[in-house]
Amino acid sequence: MRAFRTLMFAAMVLATTACASNAIKDQAASPAVEMPSASATVAVSQPNVPPAPGTTVEAGDAAAAEDPNQAELDAEDIYAQKLVPDPWEGFNRKMHGFNNAADKFVLRPLAVGYKKITPEPVQAGVSRFFANLSMPVTVVNQALQGRPGDAARSLGRFAVNTTVGVVGVFDPASHFGMLSRDDEDFGQTLATWGWRDSRYLVLPLLGPRTVRDALGIVGDQPLSPIAQIQDSGVASGLQALEIVDVRTQLLPMDNFRRDALDDYLLVRDAWIQRRNHQIQQDLRSNRD
Repeated sequence: MRAFRTLMFAAMVLATTACASNAIKDQAASPAVEMPSASATVAVSQPNVPPAPGTTVEAGDAAAAEDPNQAELDAEDIYAQKLVPDPWEGFNRKMHGFNNAADKFVLRPLAVGYKKITPEPVQAGVSRFFANLSMPVTVVNQALQGRPGDAARSLGRFAVNTTVGVVGVFDPASHFGMLSRDDEDFGQTLATWGWRDSRYLVLPLLGPRTVRDALGIVGDQPLSPIAQIQDSGVASGLQALEIVDVRTQLLPMDNFRRDALDDYLLVRDAWIQRRNHQIQQDLRSNRD
């Protein structure tokens, strides 16, 4: 049972690492940050003053003046790209190497074997099942962030897929127009409550985090349906299957990470960028 729990934690490493790799891969296709026009930048720092007589107002300037909120959001997106402080880089690099070794000798071989022997439709059903199990965490955190509408929609999606969709193996909610929103966690909730700046931290077997997000794990854990299962054998079996499923989905990222000049920097910077983007999306949703 201890081995299963260890594997569960290791899977979280890979999940966050894969998200980081995806963010870097997207950067290769398009610029990471879209710089706003000069007029948008001025709109943030200058009050709305009517133009002097005879002054020509360009279309971009007029749009910025009419919609200062959008200019502010653009500026926030740029601000969000700043790196989180990493004063513990020496420790973090050691933990990063340890996590990579655990993946190399345990998780990746399991994922490769699972992919070879399991039909793709079955793999897809397993992935949907575990995605559905993560919905209670999303629902609670959306509510804590002051988004009751999103929380109600996520709860409805969870109810439909758990019943009609056979505990989430199928996804009838999407066919009913109940589209999925991004997953939420307590680390994001703490950020929306005001804890924006936090040091980067790599935990053994848990992977990339900040101090804030590491504490957020404590808030999310009781909301996991698997954590409520009393039979330790069933719970451990589900945890092991979830780990293998997550790692299988990340196999396409292996070559990309292997070619990186510095895997630690790639994962750190991309993870931070993705995390900042998630938080900015939450803040925007709170304004809407």
